[in-house]
Amino acid sequence: MHAKKVLDYLRALRLERWPRSFAIYVGTFSFFLLNPKSLAFHYSVFLALLFAFFLTWAVSTANYIINEIADAPFDQHHPVKKTRPLAAGLVSRNVLGALFVLFAVGALGMGYAFFSTPFVLSLVALLIAGLLYNVPPFRLKDIPFLDFISESINNPIRFLIGWYSFGGESFPPILLLLWWWAFGMFLMVGKRISEKRFLGVQGSGAYRPSLKRVTEPALRLSMLSLGILSLLFIVAFALKYRIMTFLIFSLPMAGFFFWMFWVINRKRGELEEPEEILQNPFLSILLFLITAFFFLSLYLERFSR
Repeated sequence: MHAKKVLDYLRALRLERWPRSFAIYVGTFSFFLLNPKSLAFHYSVFLALLFAFFLTWAVSTANYIINEIADAPFDQHHPVKKTRPLAAGLVSRNVLGALFVLFAVGALGMGYAFFSTPFVLSLVALLIAGLLYNVPPFRLKDIPFLDFISESINNPIRFLIGWYSFGGESFPPILLLLWWWAFGMFLMVGKRISEKRFLGVQGSGAYRPSLKRVTEPALRLSMLSLGILSLLFIVAFALKYRIMTFLIFSLPMAGFFFWMFWVINRKRGELEEPEEILQNPFLSILLFLITAFFFLSLYLERFSR
């Protein structure tokens, strides 16, 4: 196969999105936070963490392949995504289908061989969520509001993958799952607002049918409500489990949410992806410092006793 063709297939796999699979470690961190005696710095722990990450990445890649296939007709209405390999006619749909089977079956098979049943079921849930979101007759991404609700379900699913990486059988606190889900929906609605402005009313409706029947004020209200809801869940978790660090740092978290809400909802349309606002060096340094102080405070509260 020609080298350029290989590169086209690699682009279709969207392997560069591997950092998103780091979300599983929110679940891993939460497991050790609530079970500090289980924390052990042993090479097997790090191997399990690494292997769980790669299996999650493989299932996510399978989902991106399905997205590449199912979205090709819609991507042609997007000024940037129309250059995706399948939408541009550079790769074969059948080959992509075979790669989907390879990644999906391979990841689930290795998960079954090396991890617990709840872990494998979480991987299966991630795969099914991608199919329901992208593939007809369900294709939840075309239904207003169910669009961002169903896509954001990947957050709590990845949380479960990280939680079960060590073979635990207990179910994580529902408040943490709801917090992580609401946070994902908050970001996803911000992306929908940015898409609507970036593409315009007609262009956004042609590219994403769910945006045809939803207004920008409704999206803004949803984003604000989800930000508040996410904060309420994390505060409720902090109070229930008496973890003061979460309660204290909910204040800068609230400031971050409302700042992001303000930036995305300014009368400008150049931000298609909410993550772009995090490219500001000052903001990146500030978030790093806040995160560092958060973990230091949490360590002093939970692990240094």
